[in-house]
Amino acid sequence: MDKNDFSAFYNMPLHTWDEMFDEDKAVRTEYSRLMSCLNDETSDELNKKEELSKMLFMNQGITFTVYNSGEGVEKIFPFDIIPRIISSQEWDLISEGIKQRVTALNLFLKDVYSDQFIIKDGVVPIDIIYSCPHFLREMVNLKVPHDLYIHIAGIDLIRDHDGTYYILEDNVRTPSGVSYMLENREITKRLFPDLLPECKVRSVTEYPNVLYNNLVALSPRPKAKPTIVLLSPGSFNSAYFEHTTLSRLMGIELVEGPDLIVENHKVYMKTTTGLEQVDVIYRRVDDDYLDPLTFNSDSLLGVAGLMNAYRKGNVTIVNAVGNGVADDKAIYAYVPDMIKYYLNEEPLLKNVPTYQLKNEPERQYVFEHINEMVIKKTNGSGGYGMLMGHAATPQEIEEYKAEILKDPRQFIAQPTISLSSAPCYIDGKLQPRRVDFRPFALCGPEGITIIPGGLTRVALKEGSLVVNSSQGGGSKDTWVLS
Repeated sequence: MDKNDFSAFYNMPLHTWDEMFDEDKAVRTEYSRLMSCLNDETSDELNKKEELSKMLFMNQGITFTVYNSGEGVEKIFPFDIIPRIISSQEWDLISEGIKQRVTALNLFLKDVYSDQFIIKDGVVPIDIIYSCPHFLREMVNLKVPHDLYIHIAGIDLIRDHDGTYYILEDNVRTPSGVSYMLENREITKRLFPDLLPECKVRSVTEYPNVLYNNLVALSPRPKAKPTIVLLSPGSFNSAYFEHTTLSRLMGIELVEGPDLIVENHKVYMKTTTGLEQVDVIYRRVDDDYLDPLTFNSDSLLGVAGLMNAYRKGNVTIVNAVGNGVADDKAIYAYVPDMIKYYLNEEPLLKNVPTYQLKNEPERQYVFEHINEMVIKKTNGSGGYGMLMGHAATPQEIEEYKAEILKDPRQFIAQPTISLSSAPCYIDGKLQPRRVDFRPFALCGPEGITIIPGGLTRVALKEGSLVVNSSQGGGSKDTWVLS
């Protein structure tokens, strides 16, 4: 069979940073070993690898849920066999930048729920805090163990046309996607077993172990083996595959609301041998549904009385309740100021320029340049409810403007950033598709660990800039070289 020359037929998008090729279409150093391996494979061999990856995903039930597709509940998560590679120098910048950012966000949460110095000093406006639906008065002056609010963070990065990394958003409530990072690596080991050691790719498999040890260290009772549970909303949740994977890898119980009960301000798990006191809850249930006595009284997903047990210090909840005030997209604009305020440092990773649509001059500017903007709801997720100005019809734009004017606080705008492209194996050839990147930070009493890898999401639709799985995106394995 003929060998391939993939670079010859690769059409790089204009004005876009490509992860594998430079502007002269030369293969970047970190990709050179992978490229020679791909060129040594026949198309048949690569097609077999692609088929094998689909079969492995199917057999292992690696799925996600699309709520609005009208075609059943679960879909196999699309996976591209060509890994995304990050050099060790780039990784040093990314990991230091994320540590700095997560440190500042944690200090902000402690401050905003206690002394509120950042508000008193006029760094963050008071109205933007109090109008945030995720600022919970129930958390004011509630002491959390070790002053740690953020235990797990997924920080989304993108790359502009000149190769600069930008933080796109912070996820510090119940960030998801780490199971796909772990499974993508397992599948790549099957597809390219020799390449990983040859390229000196750093391991991601320690994630469950680091997380478990952090959870043990957060136990309010000084026990060698505290009782830790993962609280899931149940099998209809889009990330249920992840909940089952993480509970299995950490060796902790996967529970739902009815499996827990609160007595005398302590949380207990129902077992076949009676009640067992729970020390740490890694929750994947949103704040609103955690405790029907405190929040949404209709919730069947939470545990009645949980907030009282939390307030008394008898159970640790991971991530802390009320974290949504730190990853609201309107507050995102102030994170660089938080870094300067709390740490007296310049941000290592930049924000994407962001316009607050509640400010009339900024709103006016955005409306005049709406074709160059992406407009998002401040509390939206999954790519739902966005307006991509360059791709919207005049009617869609007018309808969206009317929606904004009803409640401008709930919207921000950002200039359209092209997103870097990375090669994907589609229809037997390498084709560029846009990517973003979500590394995961684990924070414990001993400090912050950034796992050397993450979830690279890819917009599999040609020309699309939306990478969310709910909008037709997929993922790649991410190699960080040592």
